[in-house]
Amino acid sequence: MLVRGAVLTVVLLGLVAFSVLLAKVTLTPSPASEDLVTANLRPGRSLRQYAEDYTFLAACKQAGGNLLLGVPFGLLLPFFVPRRLRMIRTTLLTAVAMAVVELIQGALVEGRAFDVDDVILNTAGALLGYFVLGRRISHRYYTYTDASGTPGPSAEKPEAEPKRAPGPAARAKAARTKAGQRDRPKPAASAPAKKRGARTGRTDGAASGGRPAAGSGAVRSLLDRLRGR
Repeated sequence: MLVRGAVLTVVLLGLVAFSVLLAKVTLTPSPASEDLVTANLRPGRSLRQYAEDYTFLAACKQAGGNLLLGVPFGLLLPFFVPRRLRMIRTTLLTAVAMAVVELIQGALVEGRAFDVDDVILNTAGALLGYFVLGRRISHRYYTYTDASGTPGPSAEKPEAEPKRAPGPAARAKAARTKAGQRDRPKPAASAPAKKRGARTGRTDGAASGGRPAAGSGAVRSLLDRLRGR
């Protein structure tokens, strides 16, 4: 975040400095050229004039100066426009800005006139700066900020998928399973534990067909012998 702010601050300062230079170059009055300069609304008219009436160095100075004047737009604007359709946005912003400058200098500045060829050359310079260097540095800048910033959508937890309704085969299988569970015989409940104590002998006697237990007969014979003595 700190690096991103520092980069944007430097780019903004560069844009301000370029704007001051642009205003100084384009909005400075030129009284000596007042009778020579005329407005041009036909694309290519001034370019033909450079090729026919100017020397090679003078033509390069006029055309090259307008090209170089648009290069900083291609270097700085990509940092402030969205990444989607960045080239088109940069081109349109440059064309609009230079058209406004040309209109101002043609209407208010002495010795200056509106020239559509200057707007075309400035826009071409912005595209040149964008393709040569602006696209690369802006791409690296956005790649670095995305990598060091907040995690993207890929790092978020995936949403739970909605449960799908069971198909006909699954429903039929579940129905057969439930029917099988209902048809199974229930296990018999275990008999309660018999109480022990005084009732144990009676229960054992009843269970053995009413016969007395062997232990009780031995006790009685022992008692009879003691009485006989």
